[in-house]
Amino acid sequence: MAIELIKRKILPNSKQFRQFWKEKGPFKYALTSSQFPPVMLEPEEWIFSDDIKAILKELMQFDKRKMGIVKAPFNPDNKSILRPEILSSWKINNFPEEWDACICDIFIPQGHLTRTVVERIKIPEEKIEPKRVEVNFFHCLEDNMDQLGYQLLKPRGSSKYAAIKTYLSEWEEDEQDAGLL
Repeated sequence: MAIELIKRKILPNSKQFRQFWKEKGPFKYALTSSQFPPVMLEPEEWIFSDDIKAILKELMQFDKRKMGIVKAPFNPDNKSILRPEILSSWKINNFPEEWDACICDIFIPQGHLTRTVVERIKIPEEKIEPKRVEVNFFHCLEDNMDQLGYQLLKPRGSSKYAAIKTYLSEWEEDEQDAGLL
């Protein structure tokens, strides 16, 4: 029997979330939109997994859109062409158009990655492998989900599972204030 790595579920209220968490969880990570309308998710949709990279790839539809990290079609050292200084020589093919309007420290429209992604790699940029750029991109993306309008719940301290208690209590408070409970 294969273990499912990712679960997607529309959970419109805290009671349904608690029930789902009790029956299918707990999970190490949980992700939803923190804005309305959501981008790349249905309203009230959550993605759950014990693998952060799997959640981020699922959100981006990385495999479905056949995305890949490739060398950008320009040389950032060529100063005869005007380009932002922040760009690296890497990009993501088939990048989600939905994120082209997002303001984020790690990419610009069309999936061009910034130097923030490659600065963590301690070897010269010309010797960097695409796989290493991908790993660093997902680390940076995890750290910047709030910039993109998402709520990422993850373990805190010595916990093995997403820290949902504070989030759920605020959610229940909001529902109570709105007369939904």
